[in-house]
Amino acid sequence: MNDKTLSHWLESLSLAATPDIDECIDTLGDHISWLYEFKDTQQDPEWHAEGDVHIHTGMVLNELYDLLGSQARHITGGRRQALILAALLHDIGKPKCTKAIEIKGIHRIASPQHESIGRSYLAFALQTLPLSFEVYWQVLGLVGEHHMPKLLAVKNMSRGQYLALSRRTDTELLYWLEVADMRGRKCPDLSLQLSHLDEFALFAEEYNVWGKAFMWPQSALIGESDTARHYVYASGLQAMEQDRIFHPDEALAIAYQHKDQHPQVMVMCGPSGSGKSTWIAQHASEYEVISLDELRQEVNGNRSNQKTKDKFYTWLRIVLKTVCAEKRK
Repeated sequence: MNDKTLSHWLESLSLAATPDIDECIDTLGDHISWLYEFKDTQQDPEWHAEGDVHIHTGMVLNELYDLLGSQARHITGGRRQALILAALLHDIGKPKCTKAIEIKGIHRIASPQHESIGRSYLAFALQTLPLSFEVYWQVLGLVGEHHMPKLLAVKNMSRGQYLALSRRTDTELLYWLEVADMRGRKCPDLSLQLSHLDEFALFAEEYNVWGKAFMWPQSALIGESDTARHYVYASGLQAMEQDRIFHPDEALAIAYQHKDQHPQVMVMCGPSGSGKSTWIAQHASEYEVISLDELRQEVNGNRSNQKTKDKFYTWLRIVLKTVCAEKRK
């Protein structure tokens, strides 16, 4: 399929298209090769009596299309595109981690960590597709967090957990994805599973994070410097997500002592040789550089030598803590 045809196909997902599982794999399989392994990936016969991952994913897509034509018809455009792609790819990690295990004395087929494994794989695979960054990011969030609605409800987790989740993914899209996921399987406790999802939706609405990321007003920070505002805001977000405070007005109080003098950490991320050190030299020369490459060069005489890496990590953590304690950059 040429680039233009692929772009049109992907764009159709934002409109009214409802491609079945086979069409999706035919279209995207060369870009996301793990799709080809769905038919060979078995699932637990009690939790997924419908069969392998290919069958399950096809059923999930069909259920999602039914929802998009009824209760979720208001989801359109890029959000619709992201939701359909997430439904197709929500179990993309299963082919690589499915195994037989024993749970409470019963032999099961399970796929531990398939959510995070799938998200990590898609972080690169999706970059080969002509998607907007917003859709790309939403798909990663939905795939990586699709276990969370049930977990939050079953574990009766706190408000802070809902706030944190809302900043990692769209909670409304996550709800509809999981409704389709549950309906797209054959299991003995479907009604119970769906009730957990309804409970999740109720709490997300109560905590004002239904379909939107948690934010708090910064009116109390007017007049503060940019660095102080960023520091207090980030500290407040973290404290609320950890249930250490429950109102935004408390954020300034907990961060006031360090709002103007606090350590600043810049994390550089990129493949080896991509120019991180050059960028730092040109744009952030006032920062103290903590570099594994430089340490390996100094100790081993080779930046790529991985010997004694555990000692290196220990040393780097000590240096980072020291720099932060001294409120340096």
